[in-house]
Amino acid sequence: MSYPYPLVVFDLDGTLVDSAADIAEALNRTLEDIGLARVPEATVLGWIGDGVRRLVEQAVQAAGRQIDLAAVMPTFMVHYRECLLRSPQLFDGVVEALAQLRALNVPLAICTNKPAALVPPLLQHLGIAEAFALVLGGDSLPQRKPSGEPLRHIAAHFELPVDACLMVGDSLTDYRAAEDAGMPIALVRYGYPRGLDLDNAHAVAVIDDLRELPGLAAVSAI
Repeated sequence: MSYPYPLVVFDLDGTLVDSAADIAEALNRTLEDIGLARVPEATVLGWIGDGVRRLVEQAVQAAGRQIDLAAVMPTFMVHYRECLLRSPQLFDGVVEALAQLRALNVPLAICTNKPAALVPPLLQHLGIAEAFALVLGGDSLPQRKPSGEPLRHIAAHFELPVDACLMVGDSLTDYRAAEDAGMPIALVRYGYPRGLDLDNAHAVAVIDDLRELPGLAAVSAI
């Protein structure tokens, strides 16, 4: 059996890993440090996906404060590192799906907006680091999702046409990145799909469980 996509690129937070509680805790510790009130995890869910600076910026804006982000970000990064391995969990089906794709000799990559230095420790902690041939973080390139440049970069690394590969994500940020790159995308119904109309998205598939991935047929880019 051969797989129709010669490369599968995964988003991380919200697609492979449920890390919302840890990200929310890091953000809330930062808010407390600068004299702002904690916010519910459900609210933080709506801010995840565009990178850590944008995450903090949205929280500060929601509080109606004007704060020098450059001064706050080092504090946030301390808490982010401290909370990184606090309680992350792989979503159901992740281990099996990765194993099935690897058994089909499909190389796997990660394209995330999480700072690159924090990705390997998280993958190691969750026992899936060896599954990925390449990991691209939000600060690995000058551009990050929703730019399509990270996806184009990954496809070029494997010497593959971008429209032949598959992106797997959960958010509008992922969707826009795939659209910009011209890469087909499969979307998951769980995760943090802020602002994304899953029922009307132009996706290869919208799935409830990553174990559905190995059975996908090839579909043209969005």
